[in-house]
Amino acid sequence: MTHKLTTNALLVAGVIIFSGQAAFADKNHNHDTHAINQKGAVLSDADSTKTASFDILAAHVHRNGNQVTFHMTTNGQAGADKPQAKGEVPGATVWSYVWPTSLDPSVVGFEKGAGILAMAATNHPDFDDTPLYDENLNGNTSDDGGVWHSHWVVLAPTEACGDGALAVKDIPEGTTPKLPATWPGFPILLDSPGFTPVFDGPEITINAAVLGGAKGASFDGVTSALRVNESVHAPLLCVTDVFDVASGDLSLPGKVE
Repeated sequence: MTHKLTTNALLVAGVIIFSGQAAFADKNHNHDTHAINQKGAVLSDADSTKTASFDILAAHVHRNGNQVTFHMTTNGQAGADKPQAKGEVPGATVWSYVWPTSLDPSVVGFEKGAGILAMAATNHPDFDDTPLYDENLNGNTSDDGGVWHSHWVVLAPTEACGDGALAVKDIPEGTTPKLPATWPGFPILLDSPGFTPVFDGPEITINAAVLGGAKGASFDGVTSALRVNESVHAPLLCVTDVFDVASGDLSLPGKVE
């Protein structure tokens, strides 16, 4: 079962961002903790109606200096399911594991206040958006989209993607916003930092470098699908389906300590 990640959810997250506080907003959300022992994790019940590899049991983020570890536990083998190739970029599908945060996008090189900063592990066999890296180690840096890889993305409400839908924020033609050094050249607020997702059974882990170590930041866990616009034009990359949200309501209840 899937559902839209809407601007209502984004506004809930925005309350967390601007207040600097995090709370478990859905106090009636039950959590299955029998197999989870992760201090500070946002926990979620198993749901047999969802694809197991995208059914979130726990999401958490912790820090060691400027190293920030993004971690998610699923109800199946994380990373086992991947989107089928369409054969062309227009309409191509992207599947992802995402950690939305309250971090300001400026901590990784985007404009201050640009939107919701999230770490994501993505897979999309129809195109490559990590031109600096050769993830499949075949000597070609332009054919790695079908290998799980990491991105920083900035999300924003985008009505052109649908009523209340979100997108990776577009860069309007003729503008030159501040961008990370590893921006891959796509006209959206997307960074390809080269942090390698590590899969181990039900677990996915990404170790990232973050200025200030994300101390005190709020976070959540999401599994979702995105789609490239059929016209390959603004909006370029829309969130189309959400497979699961760890908190149940994108309230960003987790906190990096």
